[in-house]
Amino acid sequence: MMTFEGLGIDARLIQATDELGFVNPTPIQEKAIPVLLSGTKDFVGLAQTGTGKTAAFGLPLLQLINVENKFPQALIVCPTRELCMQIVKEIELFKKHIRGVHVVAVYGGASISLQIRDLKRGVQIVVATPGRLIDLIERKAIDLEQIQYVVLDEADEMLNMGFRDDIEFILKNTPKREATWLFSATMPPEVRQVSKRYMKEPVEVTVGQVNTGNENIDHQYYVTSAHNRYETLKRIIDFNPGIYGIVFTRTKLDAQDIAEKLTREGYDIDALHGDLTQAQRDKVMGQFRDKTLQLLIATDVAARGIDVKEISHVINYELPDDVEVYTHRSGRTGRAGNQGICVSIVHARETFKLRQIEKMIKQPFHRLDIPSGKDVCRKQFFYFMDKLLQTDISHGDYETYVPMLQEKFADVTKEEVLKRVAAMEFDRFLKYYDNAGDLNVREPRVREKSFERGGADQGRSRDMRGREYSHGNGDFARLFVNLGTKDGFYKASFLQFILDMSDLKKEALGRIDMKEMNSWVEVDKNVADKMVRSIDGKTFKGRRIRMNDANSRG
Repeated sequence: MMTFEGLGIDARLIQATDELGFVNPTPIQEKAIPVLLSGTKDFVGLAQTGTGKTAAFGLPLLQLINVENKFPQALIVCPTRELCMQIVKEIELFKKHIRGVHVVAVYGGASISLQIRDLKRGVQIVVATPGRLIDLIERKAIDLEQIQYVVLDEADEMLNMGFRDDIEFILKNTPKREATWLFSATMPPEVRQVSKRYMKEPVEVTVGQVNTGNENIDHQYYVTSAHNRYETLKRIIDFNPGIYGIVFTRTKLDAQDIAEKLTREGYDIDALHGDLTQAQRDKVMGQFRDKTLQLLIATDVAARGIDVKEISHVINYELPDDVEVYTHRSGRTGRAGNQGICVSIVHARETFKLRQIEKMIKQPFHRLDIPSGKDVCRKQFFYFMDKLLQTDISHGDYETYVPMLQEKFADVTKEEVLKRVAAMEFDRFLKYYDNAGDLNVREPRVREKSFERGGADQGRSRDMRGREYSHGNGDFARLFVNLGTKDGFYKASFLQFILDMSDLKKEALGRIDMKEMNSWVEVDKNVADKMVRSIDGKTFKGRRIRMNDANSRG
């Protein structure tokens, strides 16, 4: 089995990895490090989050830089503050036995004057988020003229977050770089375009298959009705009393709403979304890392860059529109060889999405029944008993109190003491789940017959609750809106736009047909008027939006 010594790593770095307990390199480290140590080859490394990419580029950088030169020689660009800090923390551990190496993190939400001061003291490696780095470049507070190595970490995440122009600006401002190293979990066209434009015949290494799921993750799903989604989430949390994880929502409003509801009901939970200040975000992340919080309720954008290795569960409160996003979400668990669970709460109409994701990640999904109230109480009870038996009583002068306890409970049987302890612990659960209903929905057969012109079932499909309808009739109204692909929308972004504008849930929508100039939206008849009132007459990019019943037009 390969060791770090066999990869050509400096003895001082080997000493640090040994002290950290790293003996054998991970697959991405084994394949990347020998190439990167040459210092002259461009490189593309495709590997899932949590596979050891920081060491894969961090160790070669520490070996290649010249400690005598006190100016930036290596630049690592990553999408978020959290990942920026994590990378610096790991590199600090690796350089423990190399004197004179200075690493500085620059990111938004912190004092730029203090970061400028740190840069002026002399630094060889800069770890930066794109926005703050460009700010420093424009202030002429950082000189990238002597940068030899540029690392783009989580490149797909940065492009998803809209940093393409920033990345290209940074690459244009590092004219003397000898090598560009790009690391990414996926390889969308945007990442491929950047590599072709700014890299010369890069060595490309893929660990596993692009977009495939981590084999340490068990992918599970529950099918319920839309209005029972929140109650199903509570059941999942209660059925896993030791849970430590992230619940992903589509919008920041959902994240805040769910966090507030669960907090009121006594759960150790907080929300992570774009409306938080940096100080609030740091506080929430600090509480999550030290496990004061049991769960984070987060949007995809807010969760980018979170690197916490012991997450047991990822829960998709709703499936993402983009199938690739599922890979990023699920990759938050099952890290560092640990087992993880990714749970999705879906309604019957969404099960086709699971089949798409299965094909992409090449891993099966396991359907589970939503636990009954009795199942939840039983699971909580056994968890409590195990915790009681494992409680450490070796510290503390408990013997002092034993005579008083024996006297106090002299006339009470052991069975009665146990019952009273159980009552104190489980009274809330027993009352809440008394006569709790079944939240499961059985999957209906989806779609029927041919859609060919003239067929008996032409234009028939299923609504979000699995009921059959004819387009524009039955339970759905068909609305016209004068927005289309020419306005910069694609189906997922248009869906999110109309949901945000109308404050409706996705389950209220049926089919969406988009054209260049116009679109047609099928919506539950009960809320169609609300959608029209919310959207018709508003403006988008200076243009008045028109929305009305498509069947009444003309």
